[in-house]
Amino acid sequence: MTAQRSLGFYLLLAPIVLWLLLLVLIPQIDLALLSLQERVGVRQYTTSFANYWSFFEEPLYLMTFARTAVMSILATALTLIVGFPVAYYIAKIARGRMRSILFVLCLVPFWVSELVRTFGWMILLRETGVISSFLQWSGLAAGPVEMLYNDVAIMIGLVYTSMLFMVVPLVTTLDSLDNAVIEAGYDLGGTGPSILREIVVPHAMPGIVSGCIVVFMLTLGNYLTPIMLGGKDSLWFTELIYSQFIVRFNWELGAAFGFMLLFLSTAIIWGALRLSGQTLQKTMG
Repeated sequence: MTAQRSLGFYLLLAPIVLWLLLLVLIPQIDLALLSLQERVGVRQYTTSFANYWSFFEEPLYLMTFARTAVMSILATALTLIVGFPVAYYIAKIARGRMRSILFVLCLVPFWVSELVRTFGWMILLRETGVISSFLQWSGLAAGPVEMLYNDVAIMIGLVYTSMLFMVVPLVTTLDSLDNAVIEAGYDLGGTGPSILREIVVPHAMPGIVSGCIVVFMLTLGNYLTPIMLGGKDSLWFTELIYSQFIVRFNWELGAAFGFMLLFLSTAIIWGALRLSGQTLQKTMG
């Protein structure tokens, strides 16, 4: 019986192990080795860290990553600001069928691909789009208003595509907060802002940090939304990686850029965990 249970356990574990090994671990090792190769001639390579040094030697690469990181942090903060009231309403105020309906409404946009959702924002924000037409019809604008191809359009798209990944961990965390604790806070003379600051936010901190980590990583590695909604000056770091792989066929430098994105984003998340006083185990638990 024990042998059968062990065999069943290993059979159940085999698919996820193969998935991680074949689609995550082996490709990452191959890219890591590729990033350490430097071209010295036609089909001639040497092992060095030259591809990584070029990241620090070229101001464009550093400025693009810094800009991408700052924009991603801002998008994460905006997603938290927008998503927290939604999650609180679903977890603590909505009841019964209304709660289920609101949660489904958060899921509906993800029933279609990111490409379709991004095209939807392009239809809304373009010069001949719905918002521009409404502004002209209402007299708020004298002519067509172009709201695409700028950082504001990118931010709208990033917040929209990341909302679900912020709301779900927040709803899960806030749902575990006993309503009696909030009622006790009011009974002891607390106000709405003080209860939010002293009770709700500390309790929801693991969900806040978890949602922020997921949203930040997805935003930092996003390619489609910044490319389609941003302008020619809205360069995103993933665009540089794509350019090295697909346009310039410089896979060595592209692999190095990919790992630099991984290293630097990990450092930012580690710093955020230290500042918030949270641990990864507690956050993901």
